[in-house]
Amino acid sequence: MKGKIVLIYFPFTDLVRRKLRPALVLYEEKEDVVVAFISSRVEKYNSETDILVPKTHPEFKATGLKTDSIIKLTKIATLHKGLIAGVIGEIGEEIKKEVRKKLGEIYE
Repeated sequence: MKGKIVLIYFPFTDLVRRKLRPALVLYEEKEDVVVAFISSRVEKYNSETDILVPKTHPEFKATGLKTDSIIKLTKIATLHKGLIAGVIGEIGEEIKKEVRKKLGEIYE
């Protein structure tokens, strides 16, 4: 499931509320997944911590996303697989390389 884009009930930072949102699976365990939040609010793009995935990106169609989006690598959660509502797509090799590089820069 690593590299898949899923719809998942993602918690707000206050842990009181949650919302069905797209997320990138970064890691999968037996019962849990580690996911990064995906947002369509590209005006909040931070080049130091986010990955921009515009509709013009050659790998965009495979993602299953509907509009320009950002993968928020600072909004990560470990969630039970039962919270996944479905798989909508996946990232390609170019975006995977960007994710790996950026994660290394952020969490070194």
